Amino acid sequence: QAARLSVQASKLVELPYSFSDDDDGSLAGDMDLPAAEEDPGAWCPIPPTPATFSQCVRYLAFLWNLLFLLLGLLALAVGVWGLLAKGFLGGEHLASLGSDPMLLFVLVGLGASTVSLAGCLGALRSSPCLLRFFVGAVLAFVGLEVLGGLLLLVARHRLRDALRDALLLCLLRYQEEPDLRFLVDEVQRSLQCCGLGSYRDWETNPYFNCSAPGVQACSVPASCCLDPWQNGTVVNDQCAFGALRLGDLAASTVVHLGGCMAQLSTWLHGQAGSIMTGAAVLVLVEATGMLMALKMLRDIMPIGVRD
Repeated sequence: QAARLSVQASKLVELPYSFSDDDDGSLAGDMDLPAAEEDPGAWCPIPPTPATFSQCVRYLAFLWNLLFLLLGLLALAVGVWGLLAKGFLGGEHLASLGSDPMLLFVLVGLGASTVSLAGCLGALRSSPCLLRFFVGAVLAFVGLEVLGGLLLLVARHRLRDALRDALLLCLLRYQEEPDLRFLVDEVQRSLQCCGLGSYRDWETNPYFNCSAPGVQACSVPASCCLDPWQNGTVVNDQCAFGALRLGDLAASTVVHLGGCMAQLSTWLHGQAGSIMTGAAVLVLVEATGMLMALKMLRDIMPIGVRD
C-alpha cells in the first residue's frame, strides 16, 4: 500500500509539468503575437502601388476626356443659345425644330459632354462602373459611325436626291432661318452659283416669287450676284433685284446662272479623301480614349475578377 501511495504521489508531481508544457506553448504563441503585429502585411497584404506608366495613362485619360468635355459643353452652349435666340425653347416654331441646324449642336454637345464626363470621373475616381459606361458609349458611337458610312456607300445614289431635298428646303426657308440663310449665301458665294439647277429656282421662294407683294419680288439673294460688293467693302443687298424679270442673256451680266447642285456634288466628290481622313481621325481619337479606359480597368480590377 505504501508503494501504491508513492506511485500516485509521483503522478501528482508529474501533472503540473504537463500543464507547464502547454503553458510554455501558449506563452511561445503569445511571444509571437507582437511579431505579427509588427508586420501588418502578414495579416492584411497591402495592394501593389500602380506602376508609373499606369499613373501616366490615368492622368492622360483625365486630361483627354476633360478636353472633349469642354468642347462638348461649348457645342451645347452654342446650340442652346441659338435655339433661345430663335424662340424655339419658348414654345414658338416647335414644328420646325427638327430641321434647325442648332439642334445638331445640342445633340452632339450633350452626347459628347455626357460621355466625356463619365470618362473624367472614371479616371479620377478609378470607378469601374463609369469606365465601363464610357467604353460602352464609345463603342456605340463607333458602331453608329461605321453603320452610317456603310449606308452612305450602299445608298450613295440616293445621296444626291437627299442633298437636293435639303437644298430645296434651304431655298424655301431662306428668310425664316438665319442659319440656313448664312449657309446658302456661303455656298452660293464660294461656288459662284445660284439656286439648285439654275437661278430661276428662287421663284419657288414665296418672297422672291414674282407674285409676292414685297420689294424682293422677282429677285434673288445678293450672294448670286457676280459682284455683290459695293465699293469693295459693303455687300449690296439690292444688286440682284429684278433679276428674274430679265432674260437669261441680260441676267448673266448680273447674277450667276448655273445652279449649285452640280457644283456642290463635284466639290463633295473632290473632298471625298478629306472626308474619309477626318472620319478615320475621329475613330482613332475615340479608339485612343477607349484603350486608355480599358488599361485603367485592367489595373483596377483584381486578377481573379479579370480571369
